[in-house]
Amino acid sequence: MKRVMYFASALVLLVAPAVYSQMPAGQKIGLATSLQRNYAGIKANFTGAAEKMPEADYSMPEARTYGQLIAHIAQAQFGQCAALTGVPNPMAGKNLEQELKTKAELTKALADSFAICDKAFAEVTDANATEMVKAGQNEQTRAASLYGVIVHGNEIAGTAYAYLRTKGIVPPSTERAQGAMRGRGQQ
Repeated sequence: MKRVMYFASALVLLVAPAVYSQMPAGQKIGLATSLQRNYAGIKANFTGAAEKMPEADYSMPEARTYGQLIAHIAQAQFGQCAALTGVPNPMAGKNLEQELKTKAELTKALADSFAICDKAFAEVTDANATEMVKAGQNEQTRAASLYGVIVHGNEIAGTAYAYLRTKGIVPPSTERAQGAMRGRGQQ
């Protein structure tokens, strides 16, 4: 588990400069914009990773199958983002890791969870980012809840990317970073 955490932390440190290097210089980036940009990055990375893995490899016999990783992030996002948007969690009482089996089912659940999170991230503003929201039995700032979505997504993405690499598949964040470097004249 420590290796996964180190890998995920390194991944964040590598991906963040690529995301921010594409922004115009001299911009003031508020809390809401920061949240929205980080969320857009994990959404693009995870959606790309879910699509890249062949269906046959969604059930690799690792600690969690690749499919279970996708189901896990979808399940977590349904819960976290439904609470933030004030809608009922459509997956409450379900265990997606056990119930969903095919790539099509899993990528649909992931897309559906991102649709709920899209709303949660679109609604954040610098003014409401520090408002207190329910988080289980407690309350925390909206920003803390949204960063929780991003951090958890990055942790699971680190594991998913390791699975992709064992199959010789380049993760989507690496592809984008390489494309950005080529776009600046570097080969």
